[in-house]
Amino acid sequence: MTTPKTGLRPTGAVPTEHLQATLRNRDRSGPSLSALARLHLTYLWRHRRRLSIESPTRFTEFVQRRKAEDRDPRLPGLIDKLMVKHFVCDLLGPEWVTPTLWSGDELPSVPPCIGLHVVKSRHGCGQMMVVDPDEADWTAVRRRALSWMRGPYGRWLDEWGYQGVPRGLMIEPFIGTAPTLPIDYKLYVFHGRVEAVQVHFDRATDHRWSLFDRSWNRLSTAATSHDDRPPTTLARMIDGAEILGSGFDFVRIDFYDVGPVPRFGEMTFYPGSGLDRFDPVGLDLILGGFWRAGPAARNAPCRIARQVPTDGSTSSTGGQEGSGRWE
Repeated sequence: MTTPKTGLRPTGAVPTEHLQATLRNRDRSGPSLSALARLHLTYLWRHRRRLSIESPTRFTEFVQRRKAEDRDPRLPGLIDKLMVKHFVCDLLGPEWVTPTLWSGDELPSVPPCIGLHVVKSRHGCGQMMVVDPDEADWTAVRRRALSWMRGPYGRWLDEWGYQGVPRGLMIEPFIGTAPTLPIDYKLYVFHGRVEAVQVHFDRATDHRWSLFDRSWNRLSTAATSHDDRPPTTLARMIDGAEILGSGFDFVRIDFYDVGPVPRFGEMTFYPGSGLDRFDPVGLDLILGGFWRAGPAARNAPCRIARQVPTDGSTSSTGGQEGSGRWE
């Protein structure tokens, strides 16, 4: 068989020995043969190299191992964009959380909220739209939201944590200065410590990102000439992320810098499903090293005091479900 011009061996042969080693050592309750094959093949397709689940060294490999092996029962409740608000509210305070204006299984026939707002799914990723009820085609909005409810999210990429999240829809007020989406700050927390911050710009128009370390030294190729300023609430973001991320080997926690207190976005355990490429590619090994290093010799993360609203309220997340208590 002719070797492809990329220099790789034929696609079907590349991961064979690695897949066989994984199968020999896997637990009977672990992933199926088809799931393991899918992980190896999708990784090869995206990264043009073999996947090592047994001895990962790269960040993207650790994500694949999590997909194959990690069945932490906490994950679904923290991935759930509706339920996770209770967790954040309990640990950081309600001022960190964007209120829920409405939640349910199907959008009503008329807009339930006034003013610019965001419609999103509670169970998926990338399923959101900014809606102005005075200008939007509400029928089209309902139709698109209904499409998010038709199937489970995460199954085709073997992201187990999404399987336990109830399908549902939710509406939040638009935060930031309309119509531009706020800059998204994604903090990479390894063993309770923030090691990197990924900054996403112009997500609705010309999406770009850059990566910095916790001291705001650039790690990635520059995405724009205006991306080198840290957010005004960076220190609080780091403190908040380390509180939320305590007890996990890795989690990415997202915030927005829209006021004196950072606004929580989401918790992500499979960033890019481990299939997005880093620029430069060496970042994959650097971040993998943080994951592999473990908590030993790490400085204890700072802790911030919860701020209690002056009006005496304890929650601003109306319309949410669940008890709001996490162990």
